[in-house]
Amino acid sequence: MDNASKRGLSTFHLTMLALGTVVGGSFFLGSGVAIRAAGPGVVVSFLLGGVLIYVVLYALSEMTVADPAAGSFRMYAQRSFGPGAGFVTGWVYWTGLIFAMSSESIAASTFIREWFPQISVAVLGVVIIIAVTSLNLLGAKLLSKLESGLAVLKLLAIVGFIVLGLWIIAGFLPNTPAVGFGELRNEPLMPGGITGIAGSMLIVIFTYAGFEVIGLAASEARNPKKTIPRAINFTLISLVGLYVAAVLILLPLYPTQQMAEGQSPIVLALSRWGIMWASSIMNIVMIIAILSTMLAATFGLGRMIRSLAADGHTPSWLKDKHDIPYRGILFSGAAMLGGLGFGLILPQQVYLFLISSGGFALLFSYLIIMASHYKWRKNTPCSPTAGCQLPGYPYSSWFAMIAMVGIIASMPFIPGQAAGLIAGLVLVAAFIGMYVVKKMIGKRKRTSEDKRTIADANLSQWQMEAAEEHDMRDVDTGSER
Repeated sequence: MDNASKRGLSTFHLTMLALGTVVGGSFFLGSGVAIRAAGPGVVVSFLLGGVLIYVVLYALSEMTVADPAAGSFRMYAQRSFGPGAGFVTGWVYWTGLIFAMSSESIAASTFIREWFPQISVAVLGVVIIIAVTSLNLLGAKLLSKLESGLAVLKLLAIVGFIVLGLWIIAGFLPNTPAVGFGELRNEPLMPGGITGIAGSMLIVIFTYAGFEVIGLAASEARNPKKTIPRAINFTLISLVGLYVAAVLILLPLYPTQQMAEGQSPIVLALSRWGIMWASSIMNIVMIIAILSTMLAATFGLGRMIRSLAADGHTPSWLKDKHDIPYRGILFSGAAMLGGLGFGLILPQQVYLFLISSGGFALLFSYLIIMASHYKWRKNTPCSPTAGCQLPGYPYSSWFAMIAMVGIIASMPFIPGQAAGLIAGLVLVAAFIGMYVVKKMIGKRKRTSEDKRTIADANLSQWQMEAAEEHDMRDVDTGSER
C-alpha cells in the first residue's frame, strides 16, 4: 500500500464524523414533539425517515464515488443545472447552517449556566464558538478523532437508556413491578392517523440531518470508492437501529400525549420511574451532543466556503489553497458569532424566524441532491466506473423527491415551522437575486474589458500604421537626398 492510500479519513473516521453531526439535540431534546404528534406510530415515522435518508445517502454516495469533488452536493448541482444552482445551493446551505449553529451555541450556554449561573449566555456562547472554530483549524484527522470520542459518548448514552429501559420494563428495578407493555395498553397505535405521522416527519428528518458531511469530507477520504459506501452503511445501520430501539423502549414508560416541548423524553421517562439522576446525566450528554454537532457542522461549513470560493462565488480573499480551509473556517466562525449577536439583540420572534431557516436549508439541500442525482444518472449509464448503487432507480428517486417536497409543504401545519418555510423561501429568493446581480456585474465587466481590449487593439493598429507611414517618409526622404 502506497503512502497516498494510507493518508486521509478512514471509514471509521467518516462514520464518527457523520454520527457526530447527526446525533444531536434534535433527538435528545426534540424527538418528544414527534412522539407526541404521532403517538406510538412514531416508530413508523422513524422507519420511513430511515428509508428516505437511505435513498438520499446512496444517491449522494453514488455521485461521490464517481467524483469525490470538494463541495460535494453543491458541485453536483452546479454540474447538473448550471453555476446559478451551485451558487444558490451552497449559500442557502451555509447560511441556514450558520443560523442553526449560532442557536445551538445559545442552547449549550443555557445548559452550562445551570452549573455556572454567574457567567452570561453571551460570554459562554462566544467561548463555545471560538473553541469550536479553533479545533477545526487543527485539521480533519485530529478533528475526526475528537468527534469519534464525542460520538461514542452520545451513542453510549442512547445504549445506556435502552438498557435501563429494558431493566424497568422487565421488572428488575427494586420495589417496582414489571412494566411490560405499560402505557402502550392505554394508547391507540396512531392517535393522529396519517396526519399525525406526516406532522412528525419533519422533526424525524431533523433527527437524521447532518449526514451530508460525509459528502463534504469525501475529498479528504482515504480511497473514497471503498470508504464512502462503508461509512454510509455503518451510519445508517447505527442511526436507524438505535433510534428505533430507543423509541420502542420509551413508549411503554411514558404517555406520548404528555411529552413536553423543550424537555428530553428520555429524562421524563427515567424520572417518572424514580431514576432522578438521569436529568443531570442527560444534561451533560445534551451539551456534548450540541458541541459535537457544532464541531462537525463547522467542518462542513469551512469546506463549503472553499468550494464556493474556488468557483468565484465569494469575494476573492476567501480563496484558500491549503489542505485545511483556514479562511472558510474562520469566516464561518465569525458568521456564527454574528448569529449569536443577532440572537441576543433581536426580539426572540425575529431570531426564531432566522434560525428556523436552518431546517428548510437542510431539506432544500436533500431535494437538490436527489434532483442532481436524477439528472446525473440519466446522463451516466451504470458501469464499473459509475459505481451505481441506488436500488429502484428512478422510482426511488421520485419517491424521495416527492417526500421532500411533501415535508417542506407540511411545515406551515407544524407549530413554529411556518416561519422556517417563509425564511427559507426568502433565503432562496435573496440568493437567486444576488446571483443575477453578480452575473450582470460580471457581464458588464467583461463587456468593458472587451471594449478596452478592442480599443487597445485599435490603438496598437493605429500606432503600427503611423510607424509604417513614418518609416515610408524616412525612406522617401532618403531617396530624394
